[in-house]
Amino acid sequence: MMSRSYTNLLDLASGNFPAMGRESKERRRMPRVMSVPGFVTEVDDDQALKDGFPEDMEVLYVGSLRVDIDPAEQDDVSHYGHFFITCYPSRLIKATVLIALCGKPMCWQINYSFKRVKMGFFLHSPFPSSEIYRTLPVREEILKALLNSDIIGFHTFDYARHFLSCCSRMLGLEYQSKRGYLGLEYYGRTISIKIMPVGIHMGRIESVMRTADEECKVRELKQQFEGKTILLGVDDMDIFKGINLKILAMEQMLRQHPKWQGRAVLVQIVNPARGKGIHLEEIRAEIQESCNRINRVFGRPGYEPIVFIDRSVPFTEKVAYYSIAECVIVTAVRDGMNLTPYEYIACRQGISGSESCSNVSDPKKSMLVISEFIGCSPSLSGAIRVNPWNVEATAEAMNEAISMGDGEKQLRHENITGLSFGFRVVALDPNFKKLSIDAMVSAYKRARSRAILLDYDGTVMPQNSINKSPSKEVISILKTLCADSRNVVFIVSGRGRDSLSEWFIPCKKLGIAAEHGYFMRWSQSEEWEICGKCSEFGWMQIAEPVMRLYTEATDGSSIERKESALVWQYRDADLGFGSAQAKEMLDHLESVLANEPVAAKSGQFIVEVKPQDVSKGLVAEKIFSSMAENGNQADFVLCVGDDRSDEDMFEIVSSAISRNILSTNASVFACTVGQKPSKAKYYLDDTTEVTSMLESLAEESDSSPCIEESGDSS
Repeated sequence: MMSRSYTNLLDLASGNFPAMGRESKERRRMPRVMSVPGFVTEVDDDQALKDGFPEDMEVLYVGSLRVDIDPAEQDDVSHYGHFFITCYPSRLIKATVLIALCGKPMCWQINYSFKRVKMGFFLHSPFPSSEIYRTLPVREEILKALLNSDIIGFHTFDYARHFLSCCSRMLGLEYQSKRGYLGLEYYGRTISIKIMPVGIHMGRIESVMRTADEECKVRELKQQFEGKTILLGVDDMDIFKGINLKILAMEQMLRQHPKWQGRAVLVQIVNPARGKGIHLEEIRAEIQESCNRINRVFGRPGYEPIVFIDRSVPFTEKVAYYSIAECVIVTAVRDGMNLTPYEYIACRQGISGSESCSNVSDPKKSMLVISEFIGCSPSLSGAIRVNPWNVEATAEAMNEAISMGDGEKQLRHENITGLSFGFRVVALDPNFKKLSIDAMVSAYKRARSRAILLDYDGTVMPQNSINKSPSKEVISILKTLCADSRNVVFIVSGRGRDSLSEWFIPCKKLGIAAEHGYFMRWSQSEEWEICGKCSEFGWMQIAEPVMRLYTEATDGSSIERKESALVWQYRDADLGFGSAQAKEMLDHLESVLANEPVAAKSGQFIVEVKPQDVSKGLVAEKIFSSMAENGNQADFVLCVGDDRSDEDMFEIVSSAISRNILSTNASVFACTVGQKPSKAKYYLDDTTEVTSMLESLAEESDSSPCIEESGDSS
């Protein structure tokens, strides 16, 4: 559950952040750490204090001062602590925590500016938008106080963007992006802005899970709820947690889906309120009334659909509930970094020897239904996100979560680490129009030699699909198309050849061009050809460290290493931040790879570095040329793709007739997925329409056994 972008706080002390607007020397990076909740003054375990520091660094908890330090004496106290006992205070007031580090000191504090200490400020709650923040009477004073820090951290890019917008509108400060980091220049200093989602302490979670096993908590709950499907909510008693919205959604689910009556149980654990007030009492009464009403309507002997636990629940008991819950629901209407989903996923993952995970090799399953208004929502790519104010939609999401097949649950569990993407339509060719299926089928039926080139992701496979393997419907359609002796059918994809080969085993005659055409195979019976001229990949040792730098700084991003290429993808990152990081990375890679025989290009949610002599356009040219050389010049071409890399195919297709690699009377259909500026003349709206179109072609194909056995058309 570590956040990939959680930079080690020691980076600050070692000056590891790049200077904005000027080059900085390479410095040793410290390992990343998880945050540990709580105050250092509450720590009674020396090891917990050392979490995240290098093993060779001595860390000594000195203690707390019991008196306030007069402002006139603070410089002297700091000077004495620095030079005589190598200690730095976090605050020179009561309950000051002194930490001694062997090496450069650093202080991570909340609200005190001190001259000689490197300081960081981390906001544990959402930062308001500039339209709200500007109404504060002391708005500039707060911003200037925060800018005394050396680093300012936020849970998500949304919160950081609000802060940067306030600095721009009220102080006239513009931020810069340098080597994956954001920074503000303020009175000659660079303040680093970091996106640092909070994580959980896995060691402590595992320890509590073992304790829960020893106390037989999991076994007791399994017996208590035997035969029931458990949905779980764990929230503070707070006006922003949306507890009653969750309970109303449960009621709606039971009404709309009666099959869950008597089977589904929502266990709602409410942590004690952190404050008092009439509003909290009203909320508690409202929740209790809703629970009683639902239990009266849908309850029966031995079954209560809502189990409301309004007391302090030990963490061992919560862990037991996490372990047995089929789904956890978080419906907060506004929240910072809610750690409940992470704790649930960790408990569902289990530990070796645990009752909740009897066989550590068993597939792990979990489901999350979470509010889109909580800070951790962007990081949880496998979760179902909802608007908690829409009770009907939340109810449907709950039903979907507990009705989903085990395979899908396993995939979502594996992908539970943290947007839609579209091109901005500025101008479209007047001839750009939606593909007419009837006209295309008519041309298909007349043709004697056909070439069909299909991209994979975003074309025959939805981009947001968790399971990336092709559906049975797609496999069936491709088999039918390939069985027609007049067809040459190719999947032209950026994916690796191993996964594509495995997925399309049923399609014996399907051609595959993998990694944008670096590898190419005409059918399963033929060997892979290496079409790229580049055989040395030393450039990967240059590009990968650069990508790793941006991966650490961008939550939700990852690196995929292929045989011939490196891909940095940010599909699960914040769209705005990920896009900004991609532009910065592209510039960085072009700089360091200027003398290498490779090209760095951006695509949908990705930045890819691959050999210069490889493209989907060259794949299309090779296919058309080979068909022409074999006396089988194509008079029907269908080329479908959705990405920028597919534009190379569209460009080749549009010029192929004039270059005599297609028949002079060929019917050419270059089609992009989605309405956007493209070199293609046609478009279809989505992958569903693409599949429907291919099905129409399959219905007109000759797939009789005698034709299929006649050999490969290639």
